[in-house]
Amino acid sequence: MNFTPGDSNVTVAVNYRDAFVLAVGKNVTIIVLGITINYINGTMVHTFNKHHIFKANPRFILFIHLVFSDMIQLTTSISLFVFTYTLHTIYVSLCCLLILPAIFTTQNTPLNLAFMAAECYIAVCIPLRYNYICTVKRTYIVIGMIWTLSSLSVLPDVIILLATEPLEFMNSRVFCSRDTVFRSTYSVKKRDASHILFLVGVWLTLFYTYFRILFVAKAADANAKKARNTILLHGFQLLLCMITYVRLMLIQELSFAFPGSIASINFVAFIVSQILPRFISPIIYGLRDKTFRKYFKRYLCAVNIH
Repeated sequence: MNFTPGDSNVTVAVNYRDAFVLAVGKNVTIIVLGITINYINGTMVHTFNKHHIFKANPRFILFIHLVFSDMIQLTTSISLFVFTYTLHTIYVSLCCLLILPAIFTTQNTPLNLAFMAAECYIAVCIPLRYNYICTVKRTYIVIGMIWTLSSLSVLPDVIILLATEPLEFMNSRVFCSRDTVFRSTYSVKKRDASHILFLVGVWLTLFYTYFRILFVAKAADANAKKARNTILLHGFQLLLCMITYVRLMLIQELSFAFPGSIASINFVAFIVSQILPRFISPIIYGLRDKTFRKYFKRYLCAVNIH
C-alpha cells in the first residue's frame, strides 16, 4: 500500500550502480593482471635477446616462443573481454582480426609444450646425440611446423566463412566469439576434431617422455629429476590449457546450477583458462633455471630502480 514509483526508480538506480562498479572492477582486475604478466614476459624476451647463451640454446628458444605466443594470446583475449563488457557487439571483420591471433596462439601452446617435453627427453635419455638432434636451425624449423599446424586447423574456417556467408554478415555486429563468427556446422565439427587430435598427441608425448625420464631419474641424477619435474609442470600447464576447450560446456553446466551467478562464472572461467596458464610459463624457466634467473632478475631490478 505504501509502495511508490519513486522507490522502484531508486532501487533500479542502486542496482545499476552496483552492476557498473562490479563490471569496472572485473575489467580493471583483468587488465592489471594482463599488464603484469606481459611485463614479466616482456622482460624475459628482453633477457633472451641480450645474451647469446640463450639464443644458442634450443630449450630457451622454444621457451621464448611460448612466452611470445602467450603475450599475443593474452593481449587479444583481454581485448575481447573488455569489448564484450563495453561494446557487447562488434563488427565481424574486426572480430576476425582479434580472434584469429587468439586461436593461433591457443593452438600453439600444447604443440610447443610437446616439443619442449621432447627436448627434455633427448637431453636426459640420449645426451650423446643431443647436440646433433637439437640444433638452433632445427628448433626454428620446429617453430615453423607449430605455426603451420595451427594454421591448418584455422584457415579452413576462414575459407568456409568467406565462401558461405553473405557480405552483409561481414558488416554486421555480433558478440565476438569463435562460434558466432565461424558458425558453420563443418567448422564446429572440425574444431572439435582438431582439439581432440592435438590434445591426444600432446598427452601421449608427455606421458612417454615423463616415464622414460622417470626411469633415468631413479639413478639419482639431478638433471633427470629436474627434467621430470619440468614435464610435470608442463602437464599441469596443459591441464589448464584444456579448460579453454571445455570452458563453454563448463560455463553452461555451472550456469544451470547457479543461474544468478553467470557473470561471476564467466569472470572466473576467463581467469582460470586464459590468464593462469600464461602465469605458469615464467615460473617453469624464468624462476627455476638458475642461469636465466640471474640475468632476468638483473633486468627486472634495473627497470624497477629506473
